[in-house]
Amino acid sequence: MSTMRRLSSLVAVGLLGAACASGPEPPDWQMNARQAIDAAVVAYLEGNARVEATETERARSEIARTGQLDLLARAELMRCAARVASLVFEPCEGFEKLRLEAAPAERAYADYLAARAQPQDIALLPQPHRAVADARTGADAAASALGGIDDPLSRLIAAGVLFASNRASPQTLQIAVDTASAQGWRRPLLAWLNVQLMRAEQAGASGEADRLRRRIAVVQGAR
Repeated sequence: MSTMRRLSSLVAVGLLGAACASGPEPPDWQMNARQAIDAAVVAYLEGNARVEATETERARSEIARTGQLDLLARAELMRCAARVASLVFEPCEGFEKLRLEAAPAERAYADYLAARAQPQDIALLPQPHRAVADARTGADAAASALGGIDDPLSRLIAAGVLFASNRASPQTLQIAVDTASAQGWRRPLLAWLNVQLMRAEQAGASGEADRLRRRIAVVQGAR
């Protein structure tokens, strides 16, 4: 399964799952919307703001043709999830405008992205995220759960939630860096490397800080 296929099927609570179900060929709007969402997420992770904005609007337009507000809400969640993976924590405004139209699972996922998942809603989250969402899970146990998430983007999203909830151990940071690096996702890689750099500087680890600065400079130059 390709990275783009995983983005659609695993990230935002089965977004547009009907598009890949067995049976009759799905209508054009479903396939167009799914492709646009995939392209927007990848463009964001790669640091291509222009393509991300274009594909996001294309996805919104395709879904808007149907008047299905719950699907629009799911699309907005995918956009916000990519930001959490990149340590960009901001209100998910597109989703919040549609919260009342969203299903309970989508509302639970939005709260999870904001690091405020409620205990009663954890069962509504995708399976890989449940242990991470539980605030009772300590930093070490959370890092272990993180390493067990197969999908790269889901793993980065979970790491972002751990960071936002002050449960990101050094192991969590390294898992996030390794994941972003392996996928070539420049934006989250820079974000996580800078967190590692900050912690190295705070610890007085000058050699490690210098190594991280060199690596950051290389990634920044890869435009």
